[in-house]
Amino acid sequence: MKSPERASGQTPADAGLQRLTPALWLRSAAYMAWLIGTVVPYGTAAVLLSLFVRGTPLYRFCIGWVRMALWGSRAICGIRSRVQGMENLPDGPVILLVKHQSAWETLALPVMMPHPLSFVFKRELLYVPFFGWALGRLDMVHIDRNKRTEAFGRVEQQGADLLERGNWIIMFPEGTRTERGHQGKYKAGGSKLAVVTGTPVVPIAITSGRCWPRQAFIKHPGVIDISIGLPISPVGRTPADLMAEVEAWIEAEMRRLDPLAYGARRHAAPKARAQT
Repeated sequence: MKSPERASGQTPADAGLQRLTPALWLRSAAYMAWLIGTVVPYGTAAVLLSLFVRGTPLYRFCIGWVRMALWGSRAICGIRSRVQGMENLPDGPVILLVKHQSAWETLALPVMMPHPLSFVFKRELLYVPFFGWALGRLDMVHIDRNKRTEAFGRVEQQGADLLERGNWIIMFPEGTRTERGHQGKYKAGGSKLAVVTGTPVVPIAITSGRCWPRQAFIKHPGVIDISIGLPISPVGRTPADLMAEVEAWIEAEMRRLDPLAYGARRHAAPKARAQT
């Protein structure tokens, strides 16, 4: 995951994202079978292990399945990745604010990051058999999106505690997966948490929709780009102002990384404000 993949010109995903072939369908079906076949025993084992082990040790155990899922996406579906900006990650607490186009980044980022990640996610995921059951045993923050005030109270309380314990918080500002080439409404939950706790944020742009379209069964071979921005300090900032800078950086970077999806020329992303 940490080693950049070399690629030039148009990727297979760019060239034939809409072209469905029998081979592509079979590879996608094989990958789905791989996910189901591995998550059932792994999820069961994680729930049983959680009776005796919690916290980081259980998280590390569950990362084993995540690595298997990523390996399958590469070996079966031909999905590769290249990363830039790993040197921008700080040593201390941080809140990752990430562009969300597919489930791929929920697999890739925990493997890539040097600290355990605590996702903020909708509680409905807890009811997904095996996967959700194991997820519920980890140090995550699950919220009811229909109760916004209560939801942020939970994020603030649990988020601050997890940051103190050395976990990094990861949030998707748009709230849900967005279609490739589109931009959702950025919500200020992550920047509010940053301001309240005094924790820097790191914006991340990911072009996962190029290979793993939103809510799609078919997975396309190709290269997913991940770009990690500089840390942005919340000191002296309002949540709205902070999120506006995050949004500007991510969306400019998405257009630079995936110009074909946005129908625009490549643009240089604005520099994020370095942590002070």
